[in-house]
Amino acid sequence: MVSVIPQNFRLILASSSPRRRQLLSEAGIAYTPAQIDCEEIWPSNLKGKEIAEYLAGIKADSWTEKISENEILITADTIVWCHNLLLGKPSGEKEAEKFLALISGCEHEVITGLCLKDTNRKHIFSVTTKVTFRKLTEEEITFYIREYRPYDKAGAYGIQEWIGLRGITRIEGSYYNVVGMPVSELYSELLKFMESK
Repeated sequence: MVSVIPQNFRLILASSSPRRRQLLSEAGIAYTPAQIDCEEIWPSNLKGKEIAEYLAGIKADSWTEKISENEILITADTIVWCHNLLLGKPSGEKEAEKFLALISGCEHEVITGLCLKDTNRKHIFSVTTKVTFRKLTEEEITFYIREYRPYDKAGAYGIQEWIGLRGITRIEGSYYNVVGMPVSELYSELLKFMESK
């Protein structure tokens, strides 16, 4: 496999998301997995990508271990922004139904905020993908929630699952951002971050 990150750098992916870990691994980006406990609260005046970027930043700030020379910490947060509302991970069946009803028949934004942090720098950016669903029936929404239980997914859906295959009519931007991590954009920003060290 072709190495895509200089060997003198060590990446720490502070995320418990199996999708993020899988995507980085499949892209040949070597990393050390880690987790961060961080309360996801943001100022009420923030909107859309401002929220995603803020959350990625506070996750990085919550990292308590020392970052060594040539280590880069990666944190991320993905939100769904629809009708000027943030749709995070649903708390249960009723909220999942509400979220899917909101995105049914309209366009929404999937936004991933990312933060790269080393010993003395922090770089925050975001990637936005526009996704359009056809009008979903109540039966489709009920079936999907019952069979797939999408409670760990922002917006209550996985693009790679049944509802994405059946319901999505248009995507503008990174597909992998909607899966969980905009790998190409992250890779480009990582290279620039390392070159500027």
